[in-house]
Formats: sequence, C-alpha cells, structure tokens
Amino acid sequence: MEALLCSEIPNKIRSSINDLSSSSSSSSSSSSSSFSSSSSSSSCIWPRIMTSSSSSSHTIMDKHNIPRLDWDLSLSAVVSSSSTGSDAIGAIEFDPSGEILATGGIARKIRSYRLASLLRNDDDDHVVEESCICTPAKLSSLKWRPDLSGRVIGSGDYDGVVTEYDVEKGVPVFERDEHGGRRIWSVDYTLQNGSVIGASGSDDGTFQMWDPRNGGSEETVRPGGGTAAICSVEFDPFGGYFLAVGCADRNAYVYDIRRLVDPVVVLDGHTKTVTYARFMDQRTIVTGSTDGSLKLWDVANGGRVVRTCRGHVNSRNFVGLSVWGQGGLVVSGSENNQVFVYDKRWEEPVWVYGLGQTDRFESDRRFVSSVCWRQVDEDLCTLVAGGSDGVLEIFSVQRS
Repeated sequence: MEALLCSEIPNKIRSSINDLSSSSSSSSSSSSSSFSSSSSSSSCIWPRIMTSSSSSSHTIMDKHNIPRLDWDLSLSAVVSSSSTGSDAIGAIEFDPSGEILATGGIARKIRSYRLASLLRNDDDDHVVEESCICTPAKLSSLKWRPDLSGRVIGSGDYDGVVTEYDVEKGVPVFERDEHGGRRIWSVDYTLQNGSVIGASGSDDGTFQMWDPRNGGSEETVRPGGGTAAICSVEFDPFGGYFLAVGCADRNAYVYDIRRLVDPVVVLDGHTKTVTYARFMDQRTIVTGSTDGSLKLWDVANGGRVVRTCRGHVNSRNFVGLSVWGQGGLVVSGSENNQVFVYDKRWEEPVWVYGLGQTDRFESDRRFVSSVCWRQVDEDLCTLVAGGSDGVLEIFSVQRS
C-alpha cells in the first residue's frame, strides 16, 4: 500500500494518518479480544520451517551477532520528477518480468520505465518514460496483474476506485467502485488454480476480495468488526491461501482466503496504525507501523514476535515497506528522508542512506514515501526508493 501523505498535500489529506490512529484506539481492544482464539483454525496448516529464535536487547553481543551488511549497495540512477506541482510517489512496482518499473502517486499519473534504460550512465538526460497514463484521482497503490505478462496494472485511488489499465495502450480496461467513495490504500492480486483474485483495503474499514473477470464482490470483511481503516493487503506470494491485512486498529490479521470468517492469526503488538503487512517467507510476516517500528512475526507459531526493528522515523506518513525474502532483507522509508535496510537476523539497520543532496531545511520537509525490491535471485537485486518530492533513486545490490 504505498499511499502517502506529505507536506505539499492539502491539510484534509495530510491529517488522515492521525485520523486513522485516533480512530483505532476505540476499536483495537475489541478486535484483539474477538479473535484471540482464531489462531487454532483447523483450516490452516503452516509449513514446518525452522526459524532463528528471537533476539533480545539484553543479550551480550559477540562478533557473530553484531549487525553487518553482507551486500554491496551502490547508487545506479536518479530519476527526477518532471512535474512542477506535488509529485509525491505513493507506489513503486516491478512487473512480473522485473524489467518494467511503474510508479504512481499524488500527480495522478502512472509512469512506467524500462529498467535497462534507467541504468544507462552515458547521458543523464536520456531517460524517457516507457509510458505515462493520466488517472482521474490521486493514487495510493499499484499492482501488476500476475496473469497478463506485465501488460495490465491495477491501481487503487483516493476516490475509492480500483482501475486496471492496459499499459501498452494507455487505457482503462476494468473498473470497480465498491468502497463507497472511501479512499483505497492497498490493492493486490493472487493467482489460484489458474484464476486471478483481487483484494482491496479501504478507509471504509473493510477489505474486499473479488474476481476481476466479472467485477463482482466475492467477499467483504471488516476485521475486528470495527470501522478502522484497512491500510495494507497482501496475498501470500509463495502460492499459499493466506492474506495479510494491516489495520488502523493497531493490529495485523492473517486470513485463509478459502474461509473468510475469522482470521487465522491476529498480530497484536504495535501501538499505532499498522501501515504495512508483508510476507517474508511462508511462515514469517513483517509489519510496519507509525509507532516507528517493524516487527517480524512467526505466524506459524501463534503470531509470536521474532524481532522488533527500530531506527527509521515514522509517526504519521506512509513511508513504504518492501521485503526481499531470498536475501533476508527488509527496506523501509523514513520521515527523515533516509532509506533503512534491515537484515532479518538483527534489530538494528545494516544500511542507511539519505536521499538527495539538499540543504537542511529542504531535507526536513522531505521524506521517503515508497520503496521496492526487484527480486532477481539470491545474489543479485535492485532497490528503488521514491520520495515525497517525486524523485526516484535506484540502487544495485549484490552479495559482497
């Protein structure tokens, strides 16, 4: 859900995260108690995969557990915004091939680039957008459909509409408006038995699962039974039947999409809005929150907290969260305009990088609003970070 709020956006929009956090206080206690026993659902069998035990801040560190970076990250390209107005980037997504990069945000545009052209260093002015699609509303999220070879991308917008666009033709091919005009924060897709299922999470306090073939709502779910906004939805990218949901009631929920009655697990531990919930592997979920922390959860063991990571700054904005499972790395944006990379083995960041070369005043007003890993293999990756000023920075990542 790469929606965002920034200083250039009107006050009505800028205050929405505060609204989400304040509304969560009334619903969080009831939601956690309502589903406290749901983790015993017999419809879910988690893979038995061993994970490392939880680290403790009171453990004496030795040379083997001091946080270290096993990767070389180098800046490969900077793509400046072509907009004269607010162009905060709310979503960054690679297509299934990993060759096309799409961005969306406040500027009401979906821009797509061919990664190879961005990484050419012969001429700083040569970058040309692969395509640019103008949209009727500000965008909070993007997701490529997994069944159409990177040709169609879905978007969630501030008017509560899910729209799919044919990127090659630059035209909408599907539209769904089922959230009563309330802002959509996140969209995702999964491919199950040859059929595509979509999901969207909204300010209306619900997430919906639907079939893009007919546009009909398959299921509408209100986690915790309250009205707290749904900030993040992600299907299990490893082919399982699970959906992770981040909510403004300070909880994250895991559902079995075959039986959307009660959540399989309730992840209760953050003190403010859960803005992101991402799968690290088949049993580990990473959540991000405006309480300024990331948490790794062992959902196969009743939702036990494996690790709590701190270092980045996050108290009011959507700053982005992306997981590279093969590399064991998590990246988060930050409200101090820095990118933070965490290794799943440690609580402290292993790499921190400030975006842009600006003076202190300008830097204080900017923040990292979206991040994304391009997942190639175990030893090679690309990291893309976007800012509230509309600038993209692309980093090459390889094992050191």
